[in-house]
Amino acid sequence: MSAAHLHELPGWARELIDTAPVAHLGFLDDRRLPRVLPVTFATAGGALWSAVDDKPKRVPGRELARVRWLRLHQAAALTIDSYSEDWDELAWVQALGQVEVLAEPAPAALEALVEKYPPYSERAPTGPFLRLVPERILWWSAT
Repeated sequence: MSAAHLHELPGWARELIDTAPVAHLGFLDDRRLPRVLPVTFATAGGALWSAVDDKPKRVPGRELARVRWLRLHQAAALTIDSYSEDWDELAWVQALGQVEVLAEPAPAALEALVEKYPPYSERAPTGPFLRLVPERILWWSAT
């Protein structure tokens, strides 16, 4: 199954996006090799948002390899999945599109991230922010 907009998803898929604590962001590095990283994320304004937060890093957020690579190759996939030992409960949603790297988020995006992740209410992410407007959304569920 597929759709172009988040509002077109079946209820279970939208619930998975809204409640999953982590997603996996797939993109290409500077040598066009695939990379996948776990990220925090939330939805706002029809887009999926992630942020470079203040957890310890070796370089400032704007200099992180993933940020540089996403500026170079914007195509990305964000996969949200639900795993269970009961394989009848397996499910995933994948949003495909271009990632825009922004210094500042839309206010609704920052609000959505803070609401979803309690540590962000004490220390909001400072960015950069990653905005993926889905061009295509795929999903699958065992049930």
